[in-house]
Amino acid sequence: MNIQPHLSVIIPAYKEGERIGRNLLEIEKYLSRQGYEYEVVVVVDGSPDNTAEIARNYSSHIPNLRVIENEKNHGKGYVVRQGLLESRGKYRVFLDADGSTSITHLDKFLPEFENGYDVIIGSRDAEGSFIQVHQPKYREMAGNMGNWLIRVVLGLWSYPDTQCGFKMLTSQAAQEVASRMVVDRFGFDFELIILAKKLGFKIKQMPVRWLNEEGSTVGLFGPNGYFKVIRDLFSTKWRLMTGQYHINQFTDRNKK
Repeated sequence: MNIQPHLSVIIPAYKEGERIGRNLLEIEKYLSRQGYEYEVVVVVDGSPDNTAEIARNYSSHIPNLRVIENEKNHGKGYVVRQGLLESRGKYRVFLDADGSTSITHLDKFLPEFENGYDVIIGSRDAEGSFIQVHQPKYREMAGNMGNWLIRVVLGLWSYPDTQCGFKMLTSQAAQEVASRMVVDRFGFDFELIILAKKLGFKIKQMPVRWLNEEGSTVGLFGPNGYFKVIRDLFSTKWRLMTGQYHINQFTDRNKK
């Protein structure tokens, strides 16, 4: 019988052939010093380069490594959702393949589950956070305006940074939230938070040390553009208003 890992580390990856190996070794170096069972799950989003092949080559160094390769590109939200649902850990964390937020944040994140939290999200705006390397000014301005709109539309007033790519969930929260998520692109972050909130899971924001890495696919237009995120924002609001997320199925079940 397979033992449930204490932790699943999920890494969504697209065109990361040049740096995925370095980051996998850093993650393994950290996890190998911990006293619990873990797995590392790399979910490749239809990448045109050799990201999946390179990741698989590290299986000799990381025996508990699993690589899920999608033939087609679907979007970061799609592969994060896939990773959350296919991983097996008691706790499941996803982080960016570029290493912008270090795996060592787990030192402070993991103990918070003992305090009754179900979802812990990294925030670059929480007290104690530190931006080591900033994004270009125009992207920071666009991100700030986007976060303001997200807070207004979804009522996430206490969440100044919904988009940080370091979030952690219990297995139950991961299953209930990810099974309802439908946003395939970068809007999935706020969808995850609002679903966790509506489902009644206890959420905590934690400060992170973050550095910008070049190679982002975010722009104004296209499938990963800011305008697509805004459209997904209003679509998320509509699904909430019309009951398409089936929130009551979970809340009613818990009342019994």
